[in-house]
Amino acid sequence: MTHLECSLCSRTFEAGRVWNLCECGGPLLVRYDLSRLKKEWPRESLTSAVNSMWRYAPALPVGQQNSIISLGEGMTPLLPAKRTGARIGASDLLIKDEGLNPTGSFKARGLSCAVSMCVELGVKVVAIPSAGNAASALSAYAAAAGLEAHIFMPNDVPQANFIECKAYGAHVTLVDGLISDCGRMVGERCKATAGTPGAWFDISTLKEPYRIEGKKTMGYELAEQLNWTLPDAILYPAGGGVGMIGMWKAFGEMEALGWIGSKRPKMIAVQAAGCQPIVRAFEEGAEASRFWDGASTVAAGLRVPKPLGDRLTLQAVRESAGCAIAVSDRDLMEAGVQLASEEGIFAAPEGASCVAAAEQLIRQAFLKSTDKIVLYNTGSGLKYLEAYSVRFPRVAAGEADKLCGLITPR
Repeated sequence: MTHLECSLCSRTFEAGRVWNLCECGGPLLVRYDLSRLKKEWPRESLTSAVNSMWRYAPALPVGQQNSIISLGEGMTPLLPAKRTGARIGASDLLIKDEGLNPTGSFKARGLSCAVSMCVELGVKVVAIPSAGNAASALSAYAAAAGLEAHIFMPNDVPQANFIECKAYGAHVTLVDGLISDCGRMVGERCKATAGTPGAWFDISTLKEPYRIEGKKTMGYELAEQLNWTLPDAILYPAGGGVGMIGMWKAFGEMEALGWIGSKRPKMIAVQAAGCQPIVRAFEEGAEASRFWDGASTVAAGLRVPKPLGDRLTLQAVRESAGCAIAVSDRDLMEAGVQLASEEGIFAAPEGASCVAAAEQLIRQAFLKSTDKIVLYNTGSGLKYLEAYSVRFPRVAAGEADKLCGLITPR
């Protein structure tokens, strides 16, 4: 790491210090001496690297080995989805299953890196607004690091996330509102404690520079798993959009390292019909999104009415000749059930949205049936049992016996 750079005004910031946003409001991005890395870090060295996302440590910001807080995140499987592909008309469909990460989602990557940097920089108290999975991940990594964690989540957050955070020892505040309301409250508390021994550090999405670095390892992994040739298209559920932003950053870094060529996949941002600020901005040709009023979707991670990284997400979509698409809750939930029964992959509703979106885009001929298509399932369906229970209501014991044919109804 050489320095940090504002993604909006390009102002530079010194490495090795605690930073949040630039004064202009832009998220900060970590920059590296890639010409030096190209000489010192050949991709062949990965054959003996640790089997986690920290195999890419030379391109991550943590400087001291003993600062790394890891629970084994990363190196998730890239699985062929032949039955689902045949059904939707895709002959080469793959699922990158992030639900197998610690705490059951891709959020583990970002929080492993960010908490490790907190340890390295001496941060003791962290706070986050979350729709669920980021809260679980921060709580786990904060516990592993011995940090104090404060979690602000909407009241209707999945029960699994609430219980996880409490079990990890985090301080949890449930908020009657959206993630944007939680973010406002975190900001207020961080400001109120600034300069005190127990100052809170805001570890919100893109309000610090290091979560994106952990998430970019999804791009490094994908390239490595595909023998350094990127697919034709990547579909990613974009709530905050940081996973897509991180992968786009990773592709640029890998090209500079000489690990891949200039070919890029179409980056496709998938949102829910009930909360689609990125889709609207894409269709309007806007550089940034507008707040989505009345945000509502069963996919909690997609219920982000105004993502801070909207400009960077839209930039990746447009530079790659990709698109942004919204799917209904009904379609994404049905896609989740079908994916589970066809492939044995129980996806979070967010990940399932990519299956529904791929089907639409193939039908519209935006994607060809012969394209190599990678869908990212960002979390485990086990974290969303309340959402899926609508599709599978429980029945009484007597009724179950009838359904199983064990007794004959009178």
